[in-house]
Amino acid sequence: MPSLQTSEYSNALRYHADVRILTVPNAFTLMRLLLLPVFLWMLLVDDNRAGAALLLGVLGMTDWVDGWLARVLHQRSDFGAVFDPVVDRMLFIVSAVGVWIDGGVAHWFLAALLFREVVVGTAMSIATLFGMERFAVSTLGKRYTFLLMTSVPFLLLGASDHPTAQLGTVIGWVLGLPGLALSYVTAIAYIPSIRLHLRQGRARRRLR
Repeated sequence: MPSLQTSEYSNALRYHADVRILTVPNAFTLMRLLLLPVFLWMLLVDDNRAGAALLLGVLGMTDWVDGWLARVLHQRSDFGAVFDPVVDRMLFIVSAVGVWIDGGVAHWFLAALLFREVVVGTAMSIATLFGMERFAVSTLGKRYTFLLMTSVPFLLLGASDHPTAQLGTVIGWVLGLPGLALSYVTAIAYIPSIRLHLRQGRARRRLR
């Protein structure tokens, strides 16, 4: 049976791990965030749609790396658990707005994408303010995010003068349309989860 001193030491280590900010996964997440202005400059200033599409594709496809680093290096933290999804949403929304301004991708597609994100994000924020407990993104949520974050770079590539532009358009729509439909299915599926975790969060607050 562990001694009280050992138990206290383990708890201290766990607390330290939870609150630390300067970790490899968090540094990787920050690097992805700092590349967002580079993407916008390439797209809107340098008029390099193919290069911007490539960079956006890399940012989207490395979405899983910070979580993997946190598990492999045992560097999970409460800050990282919040910072990573916030950065993912910023990359998702800001890049979509940038592509909208550029005009290379159909506005109706981007409008439907952004409307869903704004509505769900607002609902989550309001529910959190009223005491909702944070819950993990569903498997379907991860899948639609991957599909959309992959489709938008391909559609952007399709609007460029790159030799693979036509192929990029085809792949973009093949991934984008199911991804968009799945995003709305996921949004509807979140409603009971939000209500459940809101009730649980408020109940726990009353018990304190």
